Amino acid sequence: MMKKDYGPKAWYLTRLGWIQLSSMDCVLTAMQFVKENQVEGKGERNHFTDEVYRQLQDYFMGQRQRFDIPLKLLGTLFQQKVWRALCAIPYGETRSYKQIAEFINHPKAARAIGSANHNNPIAVIVPCHRVIGSNGRLTGYAGGLLLKKSLLELEQKESGSIL
Repeated sequence: MMKKDYGPKAWYLTRLGWIQLSSMDCVLTAMQFVKENQVEGKGERNHFTDEVYRQLQDYFMGQRQRFDIPLKLLGTLFQQKVWRALCAIPYGETRSYKQIAEFINHPKAARAIGSANHNNPIAVIVPCHRVIGSNGRLTGYAGGLLLKKSLLELEQKESGSIL
């Protein structure tokens, strides 16, 4: 399988660890948490990636609930449909894989939803961390369950909601 080209990379340190941003023509194509040994200097930072970083910092500080960043979702049509559905989950709330499957009119596709979630190239901004198991338990997250729990707790604290 060929790896997608998300464009030039830039690295930034946040309060939750290192992130890698990729963009093409001032459109975000990827945002991932990475380990420090994956960081290659500052990369190709520019005004756009600096703005994405600023908005993410505001989010991590509990000062932002929505992002104003143009996105390009690079994936299959099904994945893009799932990722758009994730963006419809309100800040501070969660949905199950089954609920997402029903929302996109594929009620038997909960496992496929999980796979699309796993392949989400734009963490946090496309909020796959807001998807949990039908039993209310936290399930897999590319950045690890501790990070997923931290993101959900941040949102619930700031929105006043409870899981």
